[in-house]
Amino acid sequence: MKLSGANLSSIKILIVEDEAIVSMEIKRVIERIGYEVSAVVTNYKDAIQSVKRNKPDLILMDINLNSYKDGIETVQEIKMTQDIPVIYLTADSDSKTIERAIQTDPVGYLQKPFKREDLNSTIALGLYKNKVDQNNSVVDNRLTDIGAGYYYDVEYELLYYKNEPIKLSPKEKILLTKLVQAKGHIVTFRELEHLIWNEVVSENTFRNLVYRLRTKLDHKLIDTIPTFGLKLEVQQK
Repeated sequence: MKLSGANLSSIKILIVEDEAIVSMEIKRVIERIGYEVSAVVTNYKDAIQSVKRNKPDLILMDINLNSYKDGIETVQEIKMTQDIPVIYLTADSDSKTIERAIQTDPVGYLQKPFKREDLNSTIALGLYKNKVDQNNSVVDNRLTDIGAGYYYDVEYELLYYKNEPIKLSPKEKILLTKLVQAKGHIVTFRELEHLIWNEVVSENTFRNLVYRLRTKLDHKLIDTIPTFGLKLEVQQK
């Protein structure tokens, strides 16, 4: 399954959520991103029927579905016949419920209420993780090998270490995207400051952002050129 901008609309997502306001907002966001919503349903029976009829590529499942079978039981039933990646939508589920959910091998979780960017990245990571599980390798011509086992998808601002996704904050995404696009050339502190904050920020604010990103890269790959800027280290292949 390729996740390129040209075929996002070919990816069908089933929403199983019994709160009407929540489900309509999720549907609106998903369609704005570019995915197709195969159906919006509220209960176990309709979810099972929709899976059979529409064959979605991914399911967003309310873990505490108010039905005679909850979201976890619904997923268990689906997975008996269909291998469809599932992202659970959770409110304040207890540890026992989470343990039950883990047994169904979901590709992600979203804590309600969630932001649009979290929904977008969780869906993209879930689809990617499912593809990797099927292929057992990183195979996607959109991924840039930035060295030391790290790969970056500039289009969707997604970072991976080998086959594992690494979550980035919005500002970390902007910083890493710019450094990857620079292809080993220096990007000045002033340019980065304007790009990320659109204003002058304190040295500590800038330094903390760089430190957090470096931590996610295991303190590899990013070079600081004193008083001038940053660049990605050129890795020897």
